[in-house]
Amino acid sequence: MHTRRNLRRTGRTLPLRRPLRQARAQGAAPARTGGVLLAVAALLVSACSAGASTTSATSTADVALGALPRSTPAALASYYGQQPRWRDCGVPGFQCATLRAPLDYDRPAGGDVRLAVTRKKATGPGSRLGSLFVNPGGPGGSAVGYVQGYAGIGYPAEVRARYDMVAVDPRGVARSEPVKCLDGRDMDSYTQTDSTPDDAREVTRLVDAYRKFAEECGARSAKLLRHVSTVEAARDMDIVRAALGDARLNYVGASYGTFLGATYAGLFPGRSGRLVLDGAMDPSLPARRVNLDQTAGFETAFRSFAKDCVQQPDCPLGGKGTPSAEVGRNLKAFFRKLDAHPIPTGDADGRTLGEALATTGVIAAMYDESSWAQLREALTSAMKKRDGAGLLVLADSYYERDGDGRYSNLMSANAAVNCLDLSPAYDRPEQVERAVPAFEKASPVFGAGLAWASLSCAYWPVGATGEPHRIEARGARPIVVVGTTRDPATPYRWARGLATQLTSARLLTYEGDGHTAYGRGSACIDSAINAYLLRGTPPAAGKRCS
Repeated sequence: MHTRRNLRRTGRTLPLRRPLRQARAQGAAPARTGGVLLAVAALLVSACSAGASTTSATSTADVALGALPRSTPAALASYYGQQPRWRDCGVPGFQCATLRAPLDYDRPAGGDVRLAVTRKKATGPGSRLGSLFVNPGGPGGSAVGYVQGYAGIGYPAEVRARYDMVAVDPRGVARSEPVKCLDGRDMDSYTQTDSTPDDAREVTRLVDAYRKFAEECGARSAKLLRHVSTVEAARDMDIVRAALGDARLNYVGASYGTFLGATYAGLFPGRSGRLVLDGAMDPSLPARRVNLDQTAGFETAFRSFAKDCVQQPDCPLGGKGTPSAEVGRNLKAFFRKLDAHPIPTGDADGRTLGEALATTGVIAAMYDESSWAQLREALTSAMKKRDGAGLLVLADSYYERDGDGRYSNLMSANAAVNCLDLSPAYDRPEQVERAVPAFEKASPVFGAGLAWASLSCAYWPVGATGEPHRIEARGARPIVVVGTTRDPATPYRWARGLATQLTSARLLTYEGDGHTAYGRGSACIDSAINAYLLRGTPPAAGKRCS
């Protein structure tokens, strides 16, 4: 299911996570984005779920997620009875703790998973409203890093005054026993693999890259790999809720975080408090539909960028009045040149800029319109000066690669969660080859790469445990679902779909660009969500902001 953090090379959809400007606040290097072809492959892994390859491309699920029993099973009592031992995090104002959850909820005696938790206590004035859990998406984005770097200081002061700001890294992510796959050098090779193969030899190379990634994950994280599903992560959040002494879970989730939050509401409707699901995913869709929707979403975002670009004096893709379709053809022609002749980047590790990394860099900038100027500058340098450094910065930001060549476990966790949550969209290269025309129709610029990205989970060493399903959360308090009309990673139709399923949903619409809406400059959106978080008053039905 990526992030406003949203294209990774793992196998389902683009990663879903928070936008660039908020990602920078987490401590990323200047001018880097938040975090696409093998990155793209992940892309097709993260933003959403993939259905079984036998499922039609347009059907939706008939199965609804069932609520768990209200009473806590005796076998889980020791987990629910934990008391956090808070310690200093080394980050001003924050405390950290480690809690336990069962590795396998069906066999609680079979071992534990350690969960990293952080909080910043409510500052006042005003009475404390409890804990506010925050998740930035992915899957694979560090919630702890996000809260410590952005939400704990960047959320509205009135919200931080009344809530303890809380985050838990989901199992397999960052500080919570991270899934491990490739090392830095192998990840460099993986992210540069040609994801738009032109012949049988290039198809074999791409399949080999997917296989190696999967095999290394299986070898290095064998025990954990079977137990990093979104359902398990949602159950972990309930253990943390109990440990913090909250009767209900209050929560803001972005991108993939909306799937995690909706899953919690479906499993524990009676314990759901004030939930905001921003940049929503639709859990009922099969993989092929999800991947095509997201491909079309990135095309929509690119056309918005193209219209803006040609109005600027430094647009390298066309002059004023150039149609968006022509801008797209110009970019695609540039990608083809890079496919044949990569250009220098000045990278200390000798990496050049080929089609794969360039595409990742462009897609990364689609998440947040504030990065469009940076993208124009990077494209100008690459197209006119044969300097690929700017696009490489964007791609590295997306992959969370630091200057020393080390990667976070974002891509590894992204693949692990997505490939476990739902079966792959395609099982064999021949199926992708037949699907490419449909993807290219959805996006002439990105379609082929995103089609091939949807193959990566086919080689995963662990079979999927999830399937497409509806989430109704009957009995839950009002849940605010937020959708942005030109969101590239989580298309607006997904927000409408989730709001239709949740029995207590209120759909809040932002008419604009970028991935997610809260905290991104719309006073209308922010005031509506703040009123809900602080007073429990959901937006009026059908409320729209621009």
